[in-house]
Amino acid sequence: MTDPHLLDEADPSKWRLAIRVLAMPADTNAAGDIFGGWLMSQADIAGATVAVQAAAGRVVTVAVNEFRFVSPVAVGDLVEIYARVQRLGTTSVRVEIAAWARREMDPDSHHHVASANITYVAVGADGRPRPITARRPEPS
Repeated sequence: MTDPHLLDEADPSKWRLAIRVLAMPADTNAAGDIFGGWLMSQADIAGATVAVQAAAGRVVTVAVNEFRFVSPVAVGDLVEIYARVQRLGTTSVRVEIAAWARREMDPDSHHHVASANITYVAVGADGRPRPITARRPEPS
């Protein structure tokens, strides 16, 4: 279930908690900061979970249309990534993503850490684009 106060969109009921992960020391650079690439990877995985459902099958990432780092992620943060289908095309799914962190020292906190917009293409067993015809309903 999505916490409505987390997302400032008109209809937060369309957002789904797609992934929840703990930022670990292994995810840091030499200065001890969480790598931006780690957060991008988590967002891509989260977006793919929504795209797979919408496309009723395998998808591949074809474009990171936008990625904005809003605030840093620290070691020990619980990162929650919400996603929703923004556009469903003939073979593609565009997913909007919002990443939030709950700080280790303040588990009731919610810090917006990133926003993204990623496009996935549905592919068949041969790895080539396929039409999205069988659309599964959104989970409730």
